[in-house]
Amino acid sequence: MYKRIVIIVVLFLFVMNVSAQKKMNFVEVDSTSYQLFQQQKWVELIDYSVRSRKQGIDFFYLQARTGIAFFKLGKYRTATEWFLKAYKNDQQFEWLQEYVYYSLVYSGRKDEAMKLANDFSSAMKNKIGFKRSKILQAALEVGYSFNPDFEQLSALDLDKKIDENEDYGEAFFLEYYHFESFDLSHQILPGFSLNHNLTYLQSTLEQTVDWGTKTRFPVKTNQFQYFINPHFVLGQKIHLSPALSVLWGNTSYFAGSLDNNSNQIFTEVDNDFSDFIFSASAWSHFGNLSPGAEVNFANIYDETFTQLSAWITFYPFSNADYYITPRAYFKSDSKNSLSYNTFGISGGAQLGKVHLNGQYLIGDLENFIEAAGYVVSNIPGKSDHKFTGSVYIPITKKGQLIFRYINQDVEEKYRIYALGVESNSINYNFTKHTITAGISWSF
Repeated sequence: MYKRIVIIVVLFLFVMNVSAQKKMNFVEVDSTSYQLFQQQKWVELIDYSVRSRKQGIDFFYLQARTGIAFFKLGKYRTATEWFLKAYKNDQQFEWLQEYVYYSLVYSGRKDEAMKLANDFSSAMKNKIGFKRSKILQAALEVGYSFNPDFEQLSALDLDKKIDENEDYGEAFFLEYYHFESFDLSHQILPGFSLNHNLTYLQSTLEQTVDWGTKTRFPVKTNQFQYFINPHFVLGQKIHLSPALSVLWGNTSYFAGSLDNNSNQIFTEVDNDFSDFIFSASAWSHFGNLSPGAEVNFANIYDETFTQLSAWITFYPFSNADYYITPRAYFKSDSKNSLSYNTFGISGGAQLGKVHLNGQYLIGDLENFIEAAGYVVSNIPGKSDHKFTGSVYIPITKKGQLIFRYINQDVEEKYRIYALGVESNSINYNFTKHTITAGISWSF
């Protein structure tokens, strides 16, 4: 009985091996794949196309059918790879042009889609609403940031925590700030767009001076930022994006001194400032992965430094609905050579019509640059944690509301001066909360 079972198993494996080694041919693959396509058996079609390619059979219609199968399953990034292969072989079919365009759009690669659409037929251009140049998007966002620990910090007797004696102690406590930001993006040519942003920020701080007695002064800072960012698509899928961000404004503080009679007097001192950040980033797309890198050169608060970063975005479901991006930052300045600085993790999810996005940063966030110089952490003091959560809610076909919450820890110093020179200091901490709301409109 045992020998019979062994013989049956061996014969079965032999038959299966012979069947597996049966050589496919072009006519069979074309016929079978077309039949699976007509029956809308998308998973079976994908599996069959894999087997046929293992035997060296691949052609235009098999590539297009494979792309359509992935497209119908919602795996747009994988579908794009097959559509582009088929499109490279034959660009005349309007149905393929449409699949190429929408698979790129649904993959979050609209700039590439617009560049390819420049060569589409007139009928297809009209169908997708193609224009060589146009306004892409405009957005307005306002925000309010506050320090819930302000009253508590302001009431602290920090001078008693260190041996101040008769020296001059000083601290600047953040109370709140607000900002208004306007964005405008427009396409100059297919594959070449230009992004602008203008932001105004006003902060209110309290300057506390301990010099025998405690004296408090309100301090305001007015800051403007203009950001310009060209974006090029080189070839089919290489993205190059330089950016320039210029910050300028004025602030004030009160300086203490003694008059001829040794009486304390305080004089308001105005200070104008200007900073700049130049950035250049490049990235590309390879299936469900999108790696990129960025370099920043900046001068913030008279500190010149270089910041590098690299990231890779992973799309687990082969579409733009879900993604996760780990990113590492490296920094160098006049005192330190290039070394690891900060780690960030961000991601997004589409839940129905609502899109959620979050980012967490951990590391040295002093004079830190995010998003090609668009967000600049030039707050006084230091920070090593920051969380940002965003919600995008569509209100019309082209408009959406945007809400954000930002939580960031801050460490600053209460400084002691002797004869005008800092002689001692003590750290204090607080958490800065920021809430923003805005609206964006696509054209």
